[in-house]
Amino acid sequence: MNLLLIHSNKLSYKVLEKAFKELKFPKQKQKEIKKSCLVVFFAAVEKDSLKVAQKAASEIKKVAQNLKEKRIVLYPYVHLLFGKKPASLEKAQKLQKALKNLLQKDFEVICVPLGFYKSFEIECKGHPLSELSRVIEVEEEEKVSLALKREKTLKSNWFIFDPSKRKEYPIKLKGEEIVGFDFSGKENLEKLARYEMKKKRIVEIEPPHISLMKRLEIADYEKGSDPGNLKFFPKGRLIKALIEDWVTQNMVQAGAMEVETPIMYDINHPALKKYLDRFPARQYLIETPNKTVFLRFAACFGQFLMASSLPLTYKNLPFSLYELTRYSFRVEQHGELAGLRRLRAFSMPDCHAFCKDLEEAKKEIFKRFEVTKKVQTGLGLDLKSDFEIALRLVKDFYQENKKFVWEFIEKINKPILVEIWEKRFFYFVFKYEWNFIDALEKAAALSTDQIDVENAKNFEITYIDKDQKRKYPIILHLSPSGAIERVMYALLEKAYLKQKQGKPA
Repeated sequence: MNLLLIHSNKLSYKVLEKAFKELKFPKQKQKEIKKSCLVVFFAAVEKDSLKVAQKAASEIKKVAQNLKEKRIVLYPYVHLLFGKKPASLEKAQKLQKALKNLLQKDFEVICVPLGFYKSFEIECKGHPLSELSRVIEVEEEEKVSLALKREKTLKSNWFIFDPSKRKEYPIKLKGEEIVGFDFSGKENLEKLARYEMKKKRIVEIEPPHISLMKRLEIADYEKGSDPGNLKFFPKGRLIKALIEDWVTQNMVQAGAMEVETPIMYDINHPALKKYLDRFPARQYLIETPNKTVFLRFAACFGQFLMASSLPLTYKNLPFSLYELTRYSFRVEQHGELAGLRRLRAFSMPDCHAFCKDLEEAKKEIFKRFEVTKKVQTGLGLDLKSDFEIALRLVKDFYQENKKFVWEFIEKINKPILVEIWEKRFFYFVFKYEWNFIDALEKAAALSTDQIDVENAKNFEITYIDKDQKRKYPIILHLSPSGAIERVMYALLEKAYLKQKQGKPA
C-alpha cells in the first residue's frame, strides 16, 4: 500500500462519474472540509492484507500525533501505484473500511467515496512535515486455502470396514500401534491406516524409484525450473505418452467427451474463489497484465465453466467431460516433494460426470469403478495385490446410504480403510482412493472418484428436468489412473519391491 500524507488547511471534492458500473452514487456527492486535517491519499494492491492495513494505520497515527492533528481524511487515489495493478474494488473497500475502523478510536475519520472519478481542491499547510509519503509492506505469508486450514481441525473417526463379515471396526492410533482390528496378513492396509492417521507427509529418505528413474533415463529434476517440475527424457516421454493414450482411449470408449480448457483462471471469479476455499491445495499465483490468476490444480474449473454454458436436459444425463491436463499445478511443500510421487506440475486425467440426481450418481460410481479397474489392470497394477482402498464419507451421507456404501465395498472384496467426518466441510460427501504403498511405507493415492453435492450450484450448472423445472445435477469427479507421473512412480516402486524379493521385475 502506498500513502501520500498532506497536512491541509482545507479539502473539497465532488463526485462526477462512476469508475465501476455496479456502484451506486453516494447520497452526498460533494463535501467541503474547511478545518485542519491530515489528508491520506492511499492506493492498495491485491496482495495487501489486513496486516498491511494495520501497519498503515499505525504509520498514519504516528504522523497525525506528531502533527497534533485530530482529523484524518482517507482519500482513495489509485494513481499512487505508478503502473502496478491495483486491488480489486472489493479488496480496496475492505482496506478502506479497515483503516477507518483502526483509526476512528483516536481520530475523527472522514472517508472519501471509493470507485468514482472526482474533482478536488486541497490547500497544503506548507510546513516541513506537511508532505510525507510511505510505502507499507509486510512480509508475505503463504496463501493457504480455507480447506487446508480446516483440514487440520476437522473431526473424523477411523474404521476398517470388512465386507466378508459386513462389519465396522473402529480403530485408534496409540503411539505407532493401531488398535481395534487384526491386521494379520493385511500389512499394507495397516501401513495405509498408520500413514493416514499420523498425517506425516515429510520425505526423509529418498524413495527407490528416484534412482531408478535417473538410471533408466526416464526422468530427472530440472534445476532451471521450480522444485517439483521434472524433465522427461525420450524413454520417459514414450512411457508417459503410452499411459496417457491408454487412459484416454478407455475414457472415450466409456462415453466421456474429450475437451481442452485453459491452465489459468481469475482468482477473483466468484465461483472459482468459492471452489479454491473448499479444495485443500496450494496454488501458483501469477500477475498477468489484466488480473491475478492461479494455475489450475485439476480440470474442474474449465469443465465446470464449460458445463455451465451448455443447454442440458434430463435426456443428456448422465453426461461426462474428460481432459488429460498437461499440466496441473499444486505448490506442494518442499519437504513433501519426492520424484514422480509428489510434484508441483503433473499430468492429470480428469473426468466429470453430471448426473440427474443422487440415485443416478450412485449407479455411475459403479460403472466408473469398473472403468478404473480396467485402466489400472491394463497398466500392470492389480486392485487386490497392489492397492489399498481408502473411503471418506460424511456421517449423514453414510447413515442415509448404507446399502450403497456396502455394495461398493463388496465390489472391492477386501477390508478397506474408512474415514467418517462428523460434518461436511468439503464439497463432496463420498470419496474413494486407490492407494499404492511404496518401499518406504508411504501411501500415494492414484485413482479416485467423488460425489460432489455443491459445485453445480456454485457454477450455475443446470439441466431441464421432465417437469420442465431447472435443477442442479450431482457431479462426479473421477481420475481413472491418478496423475500419469504417479502411475510411473508406482510401476517403478513395484519393480524395486519385486527385485528386493528376488523376483523378476
